[in-house]
Amino acid sequence: MDKIRIGLIGCGRIAQRHAGHISKLGKLAAVCDVNVEKATKLGEEYEVPFFTDVETFLRFKDMDVVAVCSPNGLHAEHSINSLNAGFHVLCEKPMALSSADCEEMIKTAEKCNKRLFIVKQNRFNPAIEAVKEKIDQGALGKLYSIQLNCFWNRNFDYYEKSDWKGTKMLDGGTLFTQFSHFIDLLYWMIGDVDEASAILQNFAHKDVIEFEDTGVVSLKFKNGVLGTVNYTVNAFAKNMEGSITVFGEKGTVKVGGQYLNKLEYQSLEGEEIGELRAGNPANEYGEYQGSMSNHDRVYENLIDVLQNGGSIATNGLEGLKTVEIIEKIYKSANG
Repeated sequence: MDKIRIGLIGCGRIAQRHAGHISKLGKLAAVCDVNVEKATKLGEEYEVPFFTDVETFLRFKDMDVVAVCSPNGLHAEHSINSLNAGFHVLCEKPMALSSADCEEMIKTAEKCNKRLFIVKQNRFNPAIEAVKEKIDQGALGKLYSIQLNCFWNRNFDYYEKSDWKGTKMLDGGTLFTQFSHFIDLLYWMIGDVDEASAILQNFAHKDVIEFEDTGVVSLKFKNGVLGTVNYTVNAFAKNMEGSITVFGEKGTVKVGGQYLNKLEYQSLEGEEIGELRAGNPANEYGEYQGSMSNHDRVYENLIDVLQNGGSIATNGLEGLKTVEIIEKIYKSANG
């Protein structure tokens, strides 16, 4: 069977992660970035054609899928244009910066009869998978509440070295760029959010970013579960914690570590979670780290769907729901 041919829009740090997995599991067909240096470097590294404008790139037909790794605010435009050009699309998080844009992406995929995949790699963290299985089995009984803590470090250099991070137009906010994977897990584990109330503040990045660096959020889910989200990018010097704690009538479970990579606590009425499969390390970006590197699982799922008719791991509707929840949080804070 021929390998899936995948092109990349955006040649930044996360695109390098994508390129590595594509070359192992499929075939990297071409790359594109408005930054000539980035496009040239990645294209020459993998010996594939490189382009510096999307329109020309999308006329290159030796591709099956386009992976969108451009700045957040361009995800919708690049995904829609790629779908209209006849390609399936894998879009990095966040799906877009508005639910309206997400809806247009979904409509376009349906109109063009193409698949739209959204990257939500934290769902593949071994501890998260195990807790999700317990919830689905009813092992925790009636769920009462969930607490999400996201305490990372993003210093001045992180923003100042970028021409788009920290801007409302292309970045969107801390919940979009740093913590949308975490918000996705709230939806995946518990369900949709009915009400949100938030207090946001920019303490340490006033001259660097156009939005908050810290937030305190309370949530009421449609099924009655209560939730809290406490987040900041002001952890001193390095990332501190990414954790989720679930409280139910038959058990309490906490997944923690810096990247939701450790089962830190469990007390269950029934059989407890046993030994976990080995997980991947966090994404390394030089002076800082991101979420766990599960992009191999993302591409394995994409290939399974397109070649074997498998079930998509994260579809456009789920990507939309994450954006809707973030919108509710920001709307609450901004009045």
